[in-house]
Parts: sequence; C-alpha cells; structure tokens
Amino acid sequence: MATAAQWVAGARPRTLPVAVAPVAVGTGAAANADGAVGWKALLALVVALALQVGVNYANDYSDGVRGTDDNRVGPMRLVGSRIAPPGQVKAAAFACFGAAGVAGLVLAATSSWWLVLIGAAAIAAAWGYTGGRSPYGYRGLGEISVFVFFGLVAVLGTTYVQTGDLTAPAVVASFPVGMLACAVLVVNNLRDAPKDAPAGKRTLAVRLGDRATRQLFGALVLGSFLFPLALVPHHPWTLLALLALPLAAPALRPVLRGASGRDLIPALAGTARAQFGFGLLLAFALAAGS
Repeated sequence: MATAAQWVAGARPRTLPVAVAPVAVGTGAAANADGAVGWKALLALVVALALQVGVNYANDYSDGVRGTDDNRVGPMRLVGSRIAPPGQVKAAAFACFGAAGVAGLVLAATSSWWLVLIGAAAIAAAWGYTGGRSPYGYRGLGEISVFVFFGLVAVLGTTYVQTGDLTAPAVVASFPVGMLACAVLVVNNLRDAPKDAPAGKRTLAVRLGDRATRQLFGALVLGSFLFPLALVPHHPWTLLALLALPLAAPALRPVLRGASGRDLIPALAGTARAQFGFGLLLAFALAAGS
C-alpha cells in the first residue's frame, strides 16, 4: 500500500505551477477590466489544480498498465513502481476530475452554461492524453492539448467567468502562458524519449528527434517573453514579466547544451518555475495597470 507521502509524490506537485499561472494571469486580466471576483478566481484555481493532479494520476495509471513506465527515469510512479494498485490510482484520477467538474459547474451556473462543454472537453483531454484505446499523447499531440487547455482555455476561461467577456489583454497573455506550459511537457518528453520510443509512445520529442526538440524548447521559452512587449503600448506595466527571464536560464542551459536523462530533471523544474514567475509577474502587471 502506498503511503500518504507517496500519493503526494505521485500527484507530481512540481507540475502544479503549470495550473496556477494561467489562473493568476486570467485574474490579472479580469482586474485590468475592473471585473475581478475573488471567489470565482479561487474556484477557477480549484478547477485547474484538480485537473492537473487528475491528469498526473491518469497518466500514472495509463502508462503504468501499458508498461510504458517500466524503468522510468523521472519521478516515482505509483503503478509503474508497483507501489499502488492500478484501480486505486485510476479512482484517484477520476476523483480529481469529479472535484474539477463540481467547481466548474458552480462557475458555469453563475456565468454561462456553455462552459460545461469546455469543462467536459478538458476532462476528456486529461484522460485521453494517455488513456483509452488510442491516446493522443502517444501520437505526438500532447503539446497541442497543453497549449490549448493550460494556456488559451485556462486564461480566457478564468477571465470570462469573472468579467463575462474575453478581453484583448487576456487573449494576448494566454499565448505565452500556454507556450511555457507546453515547454514543460517538451522537456519532460525529451527526457523520456529514449524509453518512450521502444515502448511505442511516439511523443513529439520522439517524432522530431533530439536536436529539433531542443530547438523547439528554446523557441517556446524565449518566444513567450516577446508577448508582454505586444501589450506595452497600452499596458506598460507588462514589462515586469521580463523579470522572469533569469528564471528560465537554469532550464535553457542544460537543454541547449545537450543534457539527457536525469540531468534534464532540473530543467523540468526550472521551466515550471519560469512559467510560475512569468505568470505571477504578468498577472500583477495587468492588475496594476487597471
């Protein structure tokens, strides 16, 4: 039986900033439009965190029962390490999806019911990444899903439930947030590529190859810092987001210098920290410019 500490580790807490940053930015954009609503922002955060933990458990379960996680280089996996029964990990994933669904229903009931469809799509995407008969993560489509749901949908959805509108700053800000979230998955898949390819998991890193994946990572991280500049003419405070650039350096160096395997684990954590710092600074800048 897995211990409480192992369940927490299986939730992969280092990935949680990926869920927090878009909600912070979406709330900053709502404040910029003088429409921030505190309790709705908190509910949006519950949705994002529950989905992130849910997808982590779902991936643990699906990859574990397929055998993809055997001899995994990265963090401990509950099913792959035979620490927890697959059924328990699957139940934990769906419990998280259920919590996200309940919080999402409250937001939909107090803003617009069409958001239920977006929430259902997010849950389906979370499960379908490595679950089901034809997981799209095994076909190199995971990065697109992360960009859409942890960038565009999370930022714009957070702004919309608070303001009832999709503002221009929210639209622009959703792109770099999604790109940095995507970069987290790119470096994760770069680390796992040598094990994924023999297991039949054709992630984008496997499909592109080592060199192109590293170039993509650099483009995503550095390119994300160009978007605040587009907001400067109307929102000068957004220059503050560039202060997060030094946080990206510890992630960029090992990737661009050819690190592999366990040596990429710090790059994964560093990318998540860069996204978190970027998101908080951009959120503050948008709110301060209201």
